Parts: sequence; structure tokens; C-alpha cells
Amino acid sequence: MSQRTLVLLKPDAVARGLVGEIIGRIERKAGWAVTALELRTLDRVTLETHYAEHVGRPFYEPLLDFMASGPSVVMVVEGERVIEGLRVLAGPTDPIVASPGSIRGDYGTIVRENLIHASDSEESAERELKIFFP
Repeated sequence: MSQRTLVLLKPDAVARGLVGEIIGRIERKAGWAVTALELRTLDRVTLETHYAEHVGRPFYEPLLDFMASGPSVVMVVEGERVIEGLRVLAGPTDPIVASPGSIRGDYGTIVRENLIHASDSEESAERELKIFFP
């Protein structure tokens, strides 16, 4: 089943020059395509909307500060089982437990600055795409 999902390459991915490598991994996956892409510095309102489920958690404010600290790449990726597949390709948030071959396993350094966001379900993808590509 073909799906659409949101992918964010976070400020650390941009600052470390990993955008091309990460997009290349996505594009090399058979049947997946980047159908929209934009480099932008995310504003506080957008970030608060996107991360609303985390309000009150200890990492919320540092996460917003990090995500607003520099440009991010905002993408729509389409393809067969792309939501599930991108989550596997990204790897777990903690780079220590992320498998080699995953983006976070190969390039991650710390939990909070973890290079990539990929929607975790069809419902999340639909909600998040509306935030970043209204």
C-alpha cells in the first residue's frame, strides 16, 4: 500500500553535512520517492504544534530550542510501507541501541539531537503533513 509521510532532517543533520547521505538512503529504497522538499528554519509555533504531545515532559523545552537552532530539511516521502520502513531506516532514538546500518546507528551521537524525524503512524503522518505542508 502506497503511503505518504513526513520526514524532518533536523538541525544536527544539516550542520554535520549529512543531508545528501540521508536523502540518498531514502531514495535508494526501491519504490520510495521524495515528492516535496524544503530547507527552512522552523518557528516556535510550528514546533509547539508538532510536539504538542510532549508538553510538560523534561525534554520538551530543550527539544524546541534545538529544533529552532538552525535549518531543517522538511520532506514528504511516498512509497510502499514508507511509514514503517522509514522508522526502521531511522533506527531508535538512542544511537547507542540503534543498529548499524540505520541512520541513527551510523551517525547518531546523543538522544536529543538524533538527526531525523519520521512519522510513526498513518494518523501521525496525516496530522504532521498538514502542519508542515498546509
